[in-house]
Amino acid sequence: MKEKRNMTGTETEANAGRTPQKDTRNTGPGRLLIAVYAVFALSATARAGYQIATKFAEAPLAHILSAFAAVVYVVATISLAKPGRTWFKVSLAAVLVELLGVLVVGAISLFDPVAFPHDTVWSLFGRGYGFVPLVLPILGLLWLNKRRPSKANSHSG
Repeated sequence: MKEKRNMTGTETEANAGRTPQKDTRNTGPGRLLIAVYAVFALSATARAGYQIATKFAEAPLAHILSAFAAVVYVVATISLAKPGRTWFKVSLAAVLVELLGVLVVGAISLFDPVAFPHDTVWSLFGRGYGFVPLVLPILGLLWLNKRRPSKANSHSG
C-alpha cells in the first residue's frame, strides 16, 4: 500500500514530472572531485608540515601560504562530501578562496618571484602540480553550480 503525501499546489507544480534532486555533492563525478581534493589536502598538508619544520625561516610567507592552502583543501574535501545547504555554502566559500588564492599567489609569484623564494601549492598557478590547482576550483565551482541544493530539499547541516 502506497503512502500518500500531502503536497501543496506549489510543491506539486515544482516537482511535476520529475524526481526531486538529491541534495548531495558526493555522487557521480563529485566522487572523483572529492578524491582529487583529498589528494591535494594530504599532499599540501605534508608539504606545509615539512616546509614549516625544516625551512620556515627561509621563506615564512610561502610556508604559511602552503599551510593555508592545506587547510582550504581539507575544508573543501570535507564540505564537498557532506550534504545540506550549510555544507554547500562552506564548499562554495572554500572553492572560491582556493580560486582567489591560486590567482593571487600565482600572479605574484610570476611577476615578483622574489616574494616567494620557495614554491607553494599555488605558486605559478600550480605549475609544480601540473596546473591542477588552477583547474580544480573551476571544476569545483561548475560542480557546485550543477548540484546547488534546492530550498525545499535542504538539510540544515
